[in-house]
Amino acid sequence: MSVEPDEVAAPADDAVLFRSSPVRTFGVMAILFTLAYLVVSPLVSWLLGDDDDPWWQTLVQAVVIAVVVAAGFAFSSRSSLATWVRVSSAGVELAAQGSDPVWLAWADIEHVVVRRSGTRTILEITPVDLDRVHPVEGTDVGGPAMDGRAFTADLTQLWPSPRKLRRELERRMHTSAGAGS
Repeated sequence: MSVEPDEVAAPADDAVLFRSSPVRTFGVMAILFTLAYLVVSPLVSWLLGDDDDPWWQTLVQAVVIAVVVAAGFAFSSRSSLATWVRVSSAGVELAAQGSDPVWLAWADIEHVVVRRSGTRTILEITPVDLDRVHPVEGTDVGGPAMDGRAFTADLTQLWPSPRKLRRELERRMHTSAGAGS
């Protein structure tokens, strides 16, 4: 089990925390699937010529299907593993899919990318040198997964959102680059 961000002191007072939330993902997906079912169901009934079902029966079907599918996605074994990213003026802390967290100072980061891969949003952090990666307190589960030289994390369930994380990373990287010049 990964160390929770509340158990680790932030490297700076201005830290912004982003963390995965299967419960929030479940809620959003259940609402979206319910709405999609309610929009499509009358069209399917009209095309098949079957308009005998009362409206409440369609609503019950929509809710049951949405809850089952959303639960399957949000609480699948890979999705329910905790991921968190904490960005501050000191650098970036990352614990991905149940790993122990690592910390990289801005000077130790060569490249940071938030990109799409199919339906997933992926964070890639490439350190200048792996010797400059600092492990944060942990239970020796190991650091985040690596793809080549980059640490990777699935941000699909990250809240507030991967887009806000990208903005925060860009803001911090520009600030740290400007401070060193």
